[in-house]
Amino acid sequence: MADTAIRPSGNRHHVVIIGAGFGGIAAARELKGADVDITIINRTNHYLFAPLLYQVATGILSTGEIATSVRQVLVGQDNVNVVRGNVTGIDVDAQTVTATEGEFARTYAYDSLIVAAGAGQSYFGNDHFSEFAPGLKTLDNALEIRARIITAFERAEVAETAADRDRLLTFVIVGAGPTGVELAGQISEMAHRSFTQEYSNFVPSQAKIVLIDGLDQVLPPFGKRLGKKAQRELERKGVTVVLNAMVVGVDKDSVTYKDTKTNEEVTVPAATKIWSAGVQASPLGKLVAEQAGVEAERNGKVPVNSDLTVGDRSNVFVIGDMMSLNRLPGVAQVAIQSGEYVAHVIKEQVEHDIVPEDRDDFEYFDKGSMAIVSRFNAVVKLGKVEVAGFLGWLMWLAVHVSFLSGTRNQVVALLSWTHNALSPKRYNLATTLAQMHGRTALKKLGEHSREGGDFEETRDTNGEN
Repeated sequence: MADTAIRPSGNRHHVVIIGAGFGGIAAARELKGADVDITIINRTNHYLFAPLLYQVATGILSTGEIATSVRQVLVGQDNVNVVRGNVTGIDVDAQTVTATEGEFARTYAYDSLIVAAGAGQSYFGNDHFSEFAPGLKTLDNALEIRARIITAFERAEVAETAADRDRLLTFVIVGAGPTGVELAGQISEMAHRSFTQEYSNFVPSQAKIVLIDGLDQVLPPFGKRLGKKAQRELERKGVTVVLNAMVVGVDKDSVTYKDTKTNEEVTVPAATKIWSAGVQASPLGKLVAEQAGVEAERNGKVPVNSDLTVGDRSNVFVIGDMMSLNRLPGVAQVAIQSGEYVAHVIKEQVEHDIVPEDRDDFEYFDKGSMAIVSRFNAVVKLGKVEVAGFLGWLMWLAVHVSFLSGTRNQVVALLSWTHNALSPKRYNLATTLAQMHGRTALKKLGEHSREGGDFEETRDTNGEN
């Protein structure tokens, strides 16, 4: 394999980056102008600002505001080659990566490898829940969830019985982290503010939004005080918050959870279910870990050394959501800072002959966490500083505008947020049957292919969050 592996022309150090999420893009940008050649491989053609997926799902932003072509993001960086492909093999002994795109497969030789393939949704061993409760990790997920939400309201308009309408107007969100809280708040605003005059046969505000979590508070990373503030605001907006509840069943028409204190099981009839509890690192992490003599954790994360290398492989780095180090959270800043750190390590090695033994340890600087609870209301935690309400909302706006890719996206997003603050209308609510059914249809097509068809199902492993 190594004999036929592709290398850029010339003899420069070749860096292969798997994943064009926050970590992969940060590493590539940091290596701009360095005496290296870079091949960045990503399963999709876009760089995704994943923290705003919920706004696509609820009709505030369009996909174009949060997803930018990887080639456009890195345009003008002469030492980068962008490849769309699904990584199907990594050989750390031969120092190669194999990626497929359709019927084509190519193998790339590397001198340094950065694995930034991100994480997907975890259903904690209940993967069959995913058929009825999609997660929110990709653009496809966001568009499917939007279609499910809008379809529920449309079908409620023609429902024949009160029980059918109640089921259609019940939205269950599993997981009370930032994504779950933000989704619950936005669906509530759609029902109580955006749709108030749009339906004739029912009152949209009768919609029931249920937020379920197995822990004893919402937004655990934000601390008890901000968690309580967020919960009170959600409840003021009509969201039912159910804590200490483990989901034990999900089907087409309902969700069943068990109260962890009383062991009582409760079934909630609901047409729309959304899963935002738990993450599972890309399986590429386990593949690398096994070859490097390291055991991946149950959630797929890879224990890394202080310089973010794996085992005794001084040229194989795992970053972002995939790495396990000092209990760092799976947030954008961890990915960005780890990507920049690894790029700096590689530059120091190439340009100043710094050997692995002399590398500085990776140090994470916590820039805080923030989440929007409702219009004009967000919670922000910056070290020991805690902010909630309107000031938190303004801080959220400033930070998220600054991190969007490109001036056009920043301007359009800011205008959309301003309009949403002043007007109840949402202008990104169009849905299609492909959005609604595409994921399950592709899954069924993949199952059919294993019985003799020609479609090979692949898992999205390269989109980092």
